[in-house]
Amino acid sequence: MDFEYSQKVKDLQEKVTNFMNENVYENEDVYKNEVEEGGRWCIPEIMETLKAKAKSESLWNLFLPESNLGAGLTNTEYAPLCEIMGRSPIGAEIFNCSAPDTGNMEVIARYGNEKHQDEWLQPLLDGKIRSAFGMTEPGTASSDATNMQATAVLDGDEYVINGEKWWTSGAGDPRCKIIIFMCVTNPDNPKHQRHSMILVPMETEGLEIEKMMHVFGYDDAPHGHAHMKFNNVRVPKDNLLLGEGRGFEIAQGRLGPGRIHHCMRAIGSAEIALELMCKRGIDPSKVAFGKNLANLGANYDYIAESRIELNAARLLTLDAAVKMDTVGNKIAASEIAQIKVFAPNVALKIIDRAIQIHGGEGVSQLTPLASMYAHMRTLRLADGPDEVHRRAVARHELGKYIAE
Repeated sequence: MDFEYSQKVKDLQEKVTNFMNENVYENEDVYKNEVEEGGRWCIPEIMETLKAKAKSESLWNLFLPESNLGAGLTNTEYAPLCEIMGRSPIGAEIFNCSAPDTGNMEVIARYGNEKHQDEWLQPLLDGKIRSAFGMTEPGTASSDATNMQATAVLDGDEYVINGEKWWTSGAGDPRCKIIIFMCVTNPDNPKHQRHSMILVPMETEGLEIEKMMHVFGYDDAPHGHAHMKFNNVRVPKDNLLLGEGRGFEIAQGRLGPGRIHHCMRAIGSAEIALELMCKRGIDPSKVAFGKNLANLGANYDYIAESRIELNAARLLTLDAAVKMDTVGNKIAASEIAQIKVFAPNVALKIIDRAIQIHGGEGVSQLTPLASMYAHMRTLRLADGPDEVHRRAVARHELGKYIAE
């Protein structure tokens, strides 16, 4: 299998890398300070400045395969760019390529009508607004999405929505104007045909944010993860996407590319962790027992294992991307599940090793490692926990030996 990138992708890799080096890394602290000074739930000025600059350099909306709305890249072509963006916690948003907006834009582009696209997709593509996705619920075991309890009942020309969602990422951002809400509309249908997705404007009456959830103590402002309540929220029936009972169908189309994006960003984060581990290991000011830290204990092994595992994760993710591009998300389901388990776990191990070689500094605010660890540990739950994806892989393997 040939993973040689086209000249177009190589050129984009160079442009994105240069942009990150010249504009992004040096402004990470500026971003943090502006969030802090603005009361957390604010719009950092530096982000809007960097977005405008990226847009002016045509480094904008690089995702959206099979669409003329983006850069015209396949999943395989976009993957290495996503990895570069993942090297900074603010990288993806600067190029208008951050979750959950990317997945939501794909959904509206594929399944929304012209009104939906004019009202919501275009402002998202322009980077003028942001969005959220409501799926996980506090009252159920949400790893099984068929347990979903939120409902939408048709009343004349409107759906009346009731229920709760939490870990609704992006809902804390003051620019968040629309949520794609998954709920039960057809309770008597077969279990995977009971759910629908509906567009709910954030300013709709009856929608409230109960609280913002913390991740290992981080509030992830201004993005945030909201616990939301929907009390008799009314939206036009035309806000339904694709049709009643087709929520799972949409979800599978949405979550496949998103998992590629998550995994490649995770690999980018792990590359930063490995860099920090190596630099710490040979830092002449950090000598213990007469040796550099790299020469103590099993640190040589940890560095070697990190590189091996990181390369394996990248290749496995690219393999999934190739299959998505050639045979489609449904047939590539096992490969997508494999990377969703493997890449975050690999990244988590590498970040943990980097923390260990940094000692107490590694869990402090003086390096990005602590927040990277919190994010990566959370990624083992986001978009489905490891156990669900392992089950999908196992069922695929067992299916090869079960007679039809």
